[in-house]
Amino acid sequence: MPRIVIVSPPFHSHAAPLSALAAALAADGAEVFFACAPAFEPLADRAGAGFVPLTVTRNANTGVAERTDQAAREAARLGEFLTATRHGPVETLLTQARHRRADMLADPEGVYEDLRELDRRLRPDWYVVDQLAYAATLALHCLGVPYASYCPGHPSYVLSGPEAFFGLPRDWPDAVRPAPSRLAALDTAVRDNDRAFTGLFAAFARDRTPPAPAPGRAFALTSAHAVVYAYPALPWLPARPGGPVHLFAGHMAGADGPLDADWTRRVKELRERAERVVLVAFGTFLSARDDVLRTVVSGVLDGMDDTAVVVAAGARADALADLAGDRAVVVPAVPQRQLLPHVDAMVHHGGANSFTECLRAGVPALVLPMSSDQFSVARDAERAGVGVVRDPNALRAPDVPDALAAAMEGPVRRRASRMARDLRQYGPAWAAGRLVAAMEKATGTVGETAGEATGEAAGEARRPRSR
Repeated sequence: MPRIVIVSPPFHSHAAPLSALAAALAADGAEVFFACAPAFEPLADRAGAGFVPLTVTRNANTGVAERTDQAAREAARLGEFLTATRHGPVETLLTQARHRRADMLADPEGVYEDLRELDRRLRPDWYVVDQLAYAATLALHCLGVPYASYCPGHPSYVLSGPEAFFGLPRDWPDAVRPAPSRLAALDTAVRDNDRAFTGLFAAFARDRTPPAPAPGRAFALTSAHAVVYAYPALPWLPARPGGPVHLFAGHMAGADGPLDADWTRRVKELRERAERVVLVAFGTFLSARDDVLRTVVSGVLDGMDDTAVVVAAGARADALADLAGDRAVVVPAVPQRQLLPHVDAMVHHGGANSFTECLRAGVPALVLPMSSDQFSVARDAERAGVGVVRDPNALRAPDVPDALAAAMEGPVRRRASRMARDLRQYGPAWAAGRLVAAMEKATGTVGETAGEATGEAAGEARRPRSR
């Protein structure tokens, strides 16, 4: 079986699902190494993978962004980003585009050298790299080693053609659709970024490996062999670019154990006081929008006597502690995947993990998108009929009961249940087997068996295999 290195950026929302893929590949017999920032070593241990310290970006998020130890400049950017989300989607995406210029290739030489040394030492058969770890993808391209791409969010992160641009949603949910005049500035910004980074990528590749093929458009640099999407193959998604095998895994959640005793008790107590339970969670960054969390929880408590609420409030749990009571649990974090089968609906921010985890559990959602690919994810939830979308900045507490009632009505719930049944055959294990087959076919290699590797010292690097 092959030796594989999985390269992840230091963001929990990326590293956790990538570690589920690592676990599935390891369970399939591959020798897997998980390369990420040191804080993420426990994910490798739980996946049964070796760990390699590797940092591919200055930003980081180990679970709650505001509590992650970051340089002052990155902390200031986080504050600026959160402020922008209060002004709507265009201002947020413009802010993210501006930050991207300053960060995406912050240390391309360092990432290249680290990966070159890693490749020399481990001699993997191939890599899996997060599509948003652009410096790592550029380094692998320049090194000329085979890799597969992993798309952590909406499939539009893998550009579908010359008129697709990173940071510009292809479609918008009705509730947050900007006016065309507002989109003009965003269109200009993403096109400028596309040109600027394409130039940077080309210059770096030309300086490091002149004989190598030019990387082309920076944001379109993707594996020529295989792309794994942690997303379902929805029928209206744009056609995928030709060349690689495209594997839509539906979700990238590993096998979940049962809900632990403490949370089982909490849910039981809430059920004794209310007919329904709603989970509210905005992910590792946007839990900082405690104003929206307060609006949602207040709307439930004041306008839905038959409903209880569980809130993952991140670093703002203390600021929202006054909402806790008989029908409300307010905590920094929740075991989201284990909890979802025990709730009637979820209110989330349109993060791809939350969307696909709801689909996997058959749970309808009220989606409040604020940044990044969340507008595209929210639009998919709307089109699939498995949730309803509202503008988080326009939502008022009295609006919440009607919005949640629409999300929990019979047709929406039935469609969510149907999609859950359809997704049962997919996931990390499904993706792992097909990814190995696709990469072996593409690279013309078959990994050594354990017997063939006999005689190597433990931890000693193997020589490169024919590729």
